[in-house]
Amino acid sequence: MIRGIRGATTVNANSEKEIIHETEKLLREMIDRNQLKSEEVASVLISVTEEITATFPAKAMRKIEGWKFVPVMCVREIPVHGSLPNCIRIMMHVNTVKTQKEICHVYLENAVGLRPDLEN
Repeated sequence: MIRGIRGATTVNANSEKEIIHETEKLLREMIDRNQLKSEEVASVLISVTEEITATFPAKAMRKIEGWKFVPVMCVREIPVHGSLPNCIRIMMHVNTVKTQKEICHVYLENAVGLRPDLEN
């Protein structure tokens, strides 16, 4: 079965270094908390708010050993008035036997308030 694993974080600056650092931190936390192997991941979709333009956050995945061949795509989040700025969101599509309730969604930095109902 394919399940979605959500994650989100924020950056303090629109710089390549900050974007890559925060995205890598989020990815590693999603991988660790869900005990993922790259071979189990069908694809990854990363969205960013309109302020984030310095680099593709997908570059962070290439820094993680064994994740070179996982398909990843970056898109821009719709600019909803009042939404969280400087936000990077990740949706991993994972082949797993876990139930939806067993999936661990990860929210870091200023994104922790996006889904308090999913905190583990």
